[in-house]
Amino acid sequence: MQNTKLKAGESFPQIDVKTPDGRVVSLVEIKPQVATGRWTLVVVYRGQHCPICLKYLNELAMLTGRFEALNIDIVAVSADNKQQLDQFKVNGLNVGFPVLLELQVEDMKKLGLYISEPTSDSETDHLFTEPGLFLVNPKGETAMLEIANAPFIRPNIDQFVTGLEYALENSYPIRGTYNY
Repeated sequence: MQNTKLKAGESFPQIDVKTPDGRVVSLVEIKPQVATGRWTLVVVYRGQHCPICLKYLNELAMLTGRFEALNIDIVAVSADNKQQLDQFKVNGLNVGFPVLLELQVEDMKKLGLYISEPTSDSETDHLFTEPGLFLVNPKGETAMLEIANAPFIRPNIDQFVTGLEYALENSYPIRGTYNY
């Protein structure tokens, strides 16, 4: 099966995941976004086995004030379960935004994420995604996205936020929508 990716400007798909307390929720709540004008940044990370993800999420948390000033909510998600998230916290995860669980393979495919198999039992016990970022506008459209096939291919967070500040201040259009 060929990997199909979510395209810029398309509606972000309905994806259900779990909260740490076991509730099933939508990864992006479109209706409240429309009503409040809020954006959502979906950060897909590999899982608790990834020290680069730990560092990236913690760095992202340090800039939540800048995201809040832009009217952007942050949510992180992986295929990990509750026990793996708890271990991630023991390892140093310290964020104030929601970290959601059990992203399913079918939903990984909907987003066009690269999917990897663990190389050993010490890595993890399930298929997992490589990193992805999705900025969803208040209309539910995927305004910006970044999909990587390795853990060290990610945008610099400070540069990313600076770019978002410019884009939102200047009504920057959704780019990369040309169909070929």
